[in-house]
Amino acid sequence: MRLKIFGLALGGVLAAVPSVATANTFEQIVLPPPATPGNVVKPFVIVEPGRIALTHVKIIDGTGAPPQADRTVILDGAKISAIQTGDAPLPPGVSVVDLTGSTLLPGLVGMHDHLFHIARPNIDASGHSDPPIIVPQMTFSAPRLYLANGVTTIRTTGSVEPYTDLNIKAAVDAGEEPGPHMDVTGPYLEGPTSIFIQMHHLKDAEDARRTVAFWADQGATSFKAYMNITRAELKSAIEEAHRRGLKLTGHLCSVTYPEAVGLGIDDLEHGFFVNTMNDPGKTPDVCTAGDGSATLTAMDPNGAEATGLIRLLVDRHVALTSTLPAFEPEFSQHSKLYAESLAAMSPEARESYLYVRGANLSAPAERRAQRQTEYQHGVAMEKRFFDVGGLLLAGPDPTSTGGIVPGFGDLREIELLVAGGFSLEQAVRVATLNGATYLGLQDRIGSVAPGKDADLLIVRGDPTKAIDDLANVEVVFKDGVGYDPQALIRSVAGRYGEY
Repeated sequence: MRLKIFGLALGGVLAAVPSVATANTFEQIVLPPPATPGNVVKPFVIVEPGRIALTHVKIIDGTGAPPQADRTVILDGAKISAIQTGDAPLPPGVSVVDLTGSTLLPGLVGMHDHLFHIARPNIDASGHSDPPIIVPQMTFSAPRLYLANGVTTIRTTGSVEPYTDLNIKAAVDAGEEPGPHMDVTGPYLEGPTSIFIQMHHLKDAEDARRTVAFWADQGATSFKAYMNITRAELKSAIEEAHRRGLKLTGHLCSVTYPEAVGLGIDDLEHGFFVNTMNDPGKTPDVCTAGDGSATLTAMDPNGAEATGLIRLLVDRHVALTSTLPAFEPEFSQHSKLYAESLAAMSPEARESYLYVRGANLSAPAERRAQRQTEYQHGVAMEKRFFDVGGLLLAGPDPTSTGGIVPGFGDLREIELLVAGGFSLEQAVRVATLNGATYLGLQDRIGSVAPGKDADLLIVRGDPTKAIDDLANVEVVFKDGVGYDPQALIRSVAGRYGEY
């Protein structure tokens, strides 16, 4: 079984907010007014907010349009006030930041971005570990790593410590801690069994409704169903979430994609990788041993069945979240070691990751070939879904083998989309404006345009010519404040996996 894990109530730092009833309320919670950076945040600020001209920069604006060369982006506090050609006169009184040789993108909108890690007790070189699998919270390191890599808004997409997630969001919003804007997802809506001991097991449909209602009252702004939920429980959870103006996504297994669409789900996690509709022996409300592997392996991405499934999702306005980094480690020709990610991990997390990675790469040739077919089919179907107008979102799912690190994984998702046939401009749209559109925040974030929030990712070089330049993060703006990515990364070096 593939291990994929997914996670606002504002307790502690701020009082609990009422449940979301309108789009405006949701926007106010996720994108509150900018706060003045406090003492903990100030050391990471390298550009104070004000009237700033970011000059001579290439723009990939997040809409999918061709890049714009030699532009100047004018910031006025937390907003983008203008975009002009590089040779146009600058407005009076602006501070100039010369970005010659750099590329500017919208801040990433990470739609599968947890605030926890995965730990396997007593893991050894064979990949064996003792139960139970533990999910330790990364409240300190994860928000900093997301921000350092240009992820300025996240959906936590499943929580194991929802009060912790709500309270760190409140601290970030108050300027007390560095991190991205957050759409905090409530605790996993899981069925009668789970591979993770920290999850509540729903008793029935009424328990599912009560769970959604309780956490919505605490301030959660989205929900996520998990692998062993029943159709009745999922239906009840969706209805309660929708009654409160909230959306629900799912990493499913016991419920198939067509069944979930029929129940009104808003989003499906992991692209087409965990659809169990054709798994051998599939019975209603029971997860299969293959977790969708057989369905995806046998499904021709260009065949009638794939076409019908994609059409169903598009016609019913169900989004898909691509999480290619979560599957990359299972395929040797894709699996790479990233020095920056390894350096961010604690020694124990690094050792565990390398053990699991080694076990994946030493799997029998037949199994590796099947995994490769799965991956190729999954990427091809995501591209077809996008090409026919489906709303494809992006996030790395920083769990899986343990080698996917917040922020670094978000950038890797873009690279893997490009490797899978997306243009860079399309991949950036998936990772920015599409996520903002799903959240209903497209008028504020997700693209580079006058009037939008000054949430920006600036990298040295030109990723349209060399995709690796995406990793050269130079400065990250959130609400018009410029942050030093290297200082943020240094503050948690060797700690991801610990706290």
